[in-house]
Amino acid sequence: MTLSDLPDGALSGMRVLDLTQVMSGPYCTMMLADMGADVVKIENPDGGDQTRTSWGYAVRGEDSRAFLALNRNKRSVRLDLKDEAQRERFYAMVGEADVVVENFRPGVTTRLGIDYETLKQHNPALIYASISGFGQTGPYARRPGYDLIAQGMSGVMSITGEPGGDPVKCGLPVADLGAGMFTAFGILTAYVARLATGEGQYLEVSLFESALALSVWESTEYWATGEAPAALGSANRMSAPYQAFRASDGYLTVGANNERLWSRLCEVLGVPELVQDARYSTNTLRMRHRDELVAELTPLFSSRTVDEWVEALLEIGVPAGPIRDYSYVLDSDPHVAERGAVTSYEHPVEGTVKVLASPVRLSGTPATVRRPAPLLGEHDDLLAAAGAGTGSLAEGAVRG
Repeated sequence: MTLSDLPDGALSGMRVLDLTQVMSGPYCTMMLADMGADVVKIENPDGGDQTRTSWGYAVRGEDSRAFLALNRNKRSVRLDLKDEAQRERFYAMVGEADVVVENFRPGVTTRLGIDYETLKQHNPALIYASISGFGQTGPYARRPGYDLIAQGMSGVMSITGEPGGDPVKCGLPVADLGAGMFTAFGILTAYVARLATGEGQYLEVSLFESALALSVWESTEYWATGEAPAALGSANRMSAPYQAFRASDGYLTVGANNERLWSRLCEVLGVPELVQDARYSTNTLRMRHRDELVAELTPLFSSRTVDEWVEALLEIGVPAGPIRDYSYVLDSDPHVAERGAVTSYEHPVEGTVKVLASPVRLSGTPATVRRPAPLLGEHDDLLAAAGAGTGSLAEGAVRG
């Protein structure tokens, strides 16, 4: 076999049953689907994934743009897993699948009879991934899990925002998205192990631990100093100056995070004497005297425009860039356009739907958008053939 034998992507042949909804699970399974996995969403007949109608913005049909953004390349089957007969159909699908992903609260899958111990009896090689707010064990395990709660309890909100200000949530749902990415990584790791051993396994990921796992610099600072890290605004807790500054017409970011770049920054700002200032002679000292340093640099940046500063800084090799809003990034940024970071698909109700492309670029088996987000129950015809021993779940067997 060669890469050309995988026209739909590197994960062609992987079959995933997706029991998840909202963000963390759908983001995980979308990543797998973009790379060629055949992902079948198992949805409650009563409305399906709650993101369809309860989150974000609907434009033409009932499905929200939030749902359309996270569920491309998937198929949808309606099953009431509380119903014994329908659960038996699900078991038949499990027998032909490689992966099951769920993000119910701990204990729910056992009550429904769709937990790992039950499903591996139908497929001993099954890889079963559970996503929850706080994990399957521990004193917080039964608590409801939301990105906001995980950010607050993991420490993320304590270091986000301006110094001395109120707690601020990170603008992106880092706990949800982090859990989705870590779960995809865990699934692929287990899949590689199964290729070698033939054995499936269980894996779990939590929003709480995912947010905590991203706190690499913050944990390092605490263990090194014994003091809890505080909010620094746009500054970096490992180097200075490395933050946003206000120019005459907006904001730019500057990363002078070593001695060479610090010297060049002082040169372009017209204050070469600061290089010799004892307070700023090393990165450690610049961090220690960060407030004084920023107070000296801020008025200097106000003398020119963002574009003028960025051009001048880049010319001498100092990393810098303008701060843009999403209207510019998504509609006007030439780099986004050239890289194809925004793509689209045709939806039977919504028409052309713009989505963000996968940032992972494989030369031989690139990520693709092969099908739109499914209508609820669009692929219910899969149920008739499930368990017939014909490989009915295969991507090529039924196309919507």
